[in-house]
Amino acid sequence: MLKLKVKGMTCGHCAQTVTKAVEALPAVERAVVDLSAGEVAVEGAAGEAAVRQAIEDAGYEVQGLAA
Repeated sequence: MLKLKVKGMTCGHCAQTVTKAVEALPAVERAVVDLSAGEVAVEGAAGEAAVRQAIEDAGYEVQGLAA
């Protein structure tokens, strides 16, 4: 599972936007956003670079891997 810190998510709509953007990638099985932690967990075989790009294309900043 890939977990990334995402900056800029402030509400449920933000979380939904990030979830949809990541889940649109072909190798992603599921994406779960933890809004309070500012993290997204991604299940599937998508590469980190592709997930980062999808999040950034949606208008958010990836700050790196989450602990």
